Amino acid sequence: MYPYYESEWSVLPPEANRRFTPAFNMATIKQVVNEAIERVRMPTPMRLRDLIRQIRAARTAAEERSVVNKECAYIRSTFRDEDSVWRCRNIAKLLYIHMLGYPAHFGQLECLKLIASPRFTDKRIGYLGAMLLLDERQDVHLLITNCLKNDLNSSTQFVVGLALCTLGAIASPEMARDLAAEVEKLMKSPNAYIRKKAALCAYRIIKRVPELMEIFLPATRSLLSEKNHGVLITGVILITEMCENSPDTLNHFKKIVPNLVRILKNLILAGYSPEHDVSGVSDPFLQVKILKLLRILGINDTDTSEAMNDILAQVATNTETSKNVGNTILYETVLSIMDIKSEGGLRVLAVNILGRFLLNNDKNIRYVALNTLLRTVHVDTSAVQRHRSTILECLKDPDISIRRRAMELSFALVNSQNIRTMIKELLIFLEKADPEFKAPCSSNIVMAAERYSPNKRWHLDTMLKVLVAAENYVRDDVIASTIQLISESTSHQGYIALQLWKALSEDSHNRQPLTQVAVWAIGEYGDYLLEAQADEEHEISRPPTEDEVLEIYQRLLWSQQNSITSKQYALMSLTKLSTRFNKSTDKIQQIISFFCSSLHIELQQRGVEFSQLFGKHQHLRPALLERMPPMEIIRNTDEALHTNGEIDSSDINSQESSPQHVASESNTLLDLLGGADDLDIIKPTSDVSTKPPPVSNSNNQDLLDLLGLGPLNEVTSTPTLNDTRNLVLILENNNPNPIFPVMNSQNSNFLTDDLFTSVPVETIKIQPLTAFERHGLKVVFSFPGVKENDAVTINVTATNDTLTTMNDFLFQAAVPRTFQIELLPPSGRILAPNGVVTQVLKVKNPGQNVLKMRIRICYEVDGNPIQEQTEVNNFPGELWE
Repeated sequence: MYPYYESEWSVLPPEANRRFTPAFNMATIKQVVNEAIERVRMPTPMRLRDLIRQIRAARTAAEERSVVNKECAYIRSTFRDEDSVWRCRNIAKLLYIHMLGYPAHFGQLECLKLIASPRFTDKRIGYLGAMLLLDERQDVHLLITNCLKNDLNSSTQFVVGLALCTLGAIASPEMARDLAAEVEKLMKSPNAYIRKKAALCAYRIIKRVPELMEIFLPATRSLLSEKNHGVLITGVILITEMCENSPDTLNHFKKIVPNLVRILKNLILAGYSPEHDVSGVSDPFLQVKILKLLRILGINDTDTSEAMNDILAQVATNTETSKNVGNTILYETVLSIMDIKSEGGLRVLAVNILGRFLLNNDKNIRYVALNTLLRTVHVDTSAVQRHRSTILECLKDPDISIRRRAMELSFALVNSQNIRTMIKELLIFLEKADPEFKAPCSSNIVMAAERYSPNKRWHLDTMLKVLVAAENYVRDDVIASTIQLISESTSHQGYIALQLWKALSEDSHNRQPLTQVAVWAIGEYGDYLLEAQADEEHEISRPPTEDEVLEIYQRLLWSQQNSITSKQYALMSLTKLSTRFNKSTDKIQQIISFFCSSLHIELQQRGVEFSQLFGKHQHLRPALLERMPPMEIIRNTDEALHTNGEIDSSDINSQESSPQHVASESNTLLDLLGGADDLDIIKPTSDVSTKPPPVSNSNNQDLLDLLGLGPLNEVTSTPTLNDTRNLVLILENNNPNPIFPVMNSQNSNFLTDDLFTSVPVETIKIQPLTAFERHGLKVVFSFPGVKENDAVTINVTATNDTLTTMNDFLFQAAVPRTFQIELLPPSGRILAPNGVVTQVLKVKNPGQNVLKMRIRICYEVDGNPIQEQTEVNNFPGELWE
């Protein structure tokens, strides 16, 4: 009847075909054909593949923007048509434009229209657009809730699956609360496909709104009895998330450990299953998820750990290691063994698995092994020590990440038995290492040598080798540590001065740290240098003469490559040599006088002042330049000087100065800890039992506020010169007159005689208190039960749960002035992965008040300083009952 339009019949949409039923008539046929004619006359929009082809063909960004803007304008125009038949195609193109980074927010309402469409293809594109374009911060996001609820009750499983996926992706807290009951009902559906999708959606809802966890608990337990692996793995994932979020839920699910063990055992012993086999391993994804859940359930639980020991041993021994799939399961098994309370033999087996990983050709597997060993080395050090040679070989790996982890692990393995071997290998690594490794490696070698050195001679040789190998990348703390070591090694000062002179004479790279330490030692012990015995072992046939030493100094002082600091060291050292040498005083005076006209103000000032010692003040020179006494620093303060500031070697002689100088030194120390310049510090007294002198009040009320507890207006304590190692603030938030005592961590007579006098000891039992937990760092206060004269002992334990080392760890505490506190030295300054640092607090409460404490924690991660601060106000009340 309409032969002209017969060729256009193919453009009729599917819904038009459904209209041709046996009950059609001529009027219906004419209407449908006319609608088809109108669609033919409308311009056909560009297909998605054509748009992609045009965008990729654009040669410049301007051409691409032109294509996108033109297409977006066309899409906007079609959206104005309420009955657009190309809405699905336009939304698909708009999603591609959105993925390229162009704005596509104007398509949000069109996505909602597609979702409301009865056609599955429209719903699929609509829900995809909703997941990409909708934002929970906009009101449009709320309009989709009703559509989701309708589709969740649909009779078609694929429509229900689309709704569940979208809800899990874009659920806001309000939407989650509205639809949680619908999801929980779908978790009990007889359809395995819907149960799997519902469990995953419940997992996302719990992550957004943890308090909705109780709704899903009854349905979750039944998921472990599923035979479908897809439903089973989603159930394990959901239980894992619940256990990680709630300790009560964790205890609730500990009784499912036998079920998990049975499932894992069936997977190991199951024969070949083409549906679940991956490279010869039965469903490795499910095995990994079960192992992770077992690890969470077995932490700090002996009974639960014992129930899973056998299955972990079976997995570790029966898993194929030739394929990466098997290595993944073994890695998860090792983590589970190390985290739970497993048997000693099982831990050795886990470490041996990591040792085999170190021999793998895959760099990723070697890195994972080193990373895991670094986390577990403190759990079973002896087992890791067996793989020491393999770990040291990783220091030669071309991959920088593997070298870094191998270096950190090597330092974690150093002890008093292997110190010589390990430091020898690490010095070889330091000599050839990249510049970014030299600073941390040299500092760690210095700390290891200081802690485990077998004798002073070996210690001095090691420090010298570090200065030579690390070149100019040595940190300032290494220089200070070396000078202090030389000062206290009275029987080896001539030997080390000779070795430093030889290293300095052969130095062709102008190593500034080596220069500073060498000239300091030669200046202090120049007379010992001239009398030192020849050292054939180090190819030193004879000690140097005075002229040879001065020739080295002239080279250093006139070299353009040496820093001003090194020249200052050299000038001070040369001046001291005038009292050590007998024949070269005139030549030394001539060299020093040359710097009286130096262009650098520091060198000029030193040249002028030192020249006065050779003129009218010559009689003062021997007394002023006499040899420094040994620097006796108590070892167990563990770099206490690094906590509160370093002492420069040129300032050590000036410690016996006037009281005013001592006050300024204390003020400088307070500045390092966050104080102000105008703080009035009291003068130290020799007798700590005397009454402190009055302190003048400053007009400036903005004084010291170390921990942010308010201004300090007055200091009423009696510190001594050596009491500036450990600082503890005793502050009152609202009191204008807080006390600021400075206490010595080693000689606490002030506290012992006054605060903590000997009285009968009382034992108390109190649960530990978590004072701080953030970014993998956890600080726990435990109460050992010692209580004397209202003074309670608090053990502070800091634990590093991250994979990175925390350096320069510092714990500080402040309490109200009604309390009195003593902070003893920490056990260390470095928190390795899974490492622990302990410290002891003693708090006295004369007024029986409620204890509040503000703490500050400072540390460095990869060279970046981090400072955390918090207030602890939930101390148990029975502390002083």
